[in-house]
Amino acid sequence: MVQKFIKKPVVIEAIQFTGKNDKECLSFCSIARDPKDDRPNLIIPTLEGDYLCSVGDWIIKGVAGEFYPCKPEIFEKTYEPAG
Repeated sequence: MVQKFIKKPVVIEAIQFTGKNDKECLSFCSIARDPKDDRPNLIIPTLEGDYLCSVGDWIIKGVAGEFYPCKPEIFEKTYEPAG
């Protein structure tokens, strides 16, 4: 039987990668690494493998301390600032 569920409200920490705040993002997400190419990207190791974090993406710290990138349009639909 299919059931419906509501996501529990949880406060997360996140930072948006601008392409100019590498040091701040690497400080927040110490497992991230620079792919060492000419593009402003970061590589975020996740439980599902390495993901590319592009300019505009958010880096989220999950409830278990894991990190993952999130596209801005998904972030805006899912999260709002915590008072």
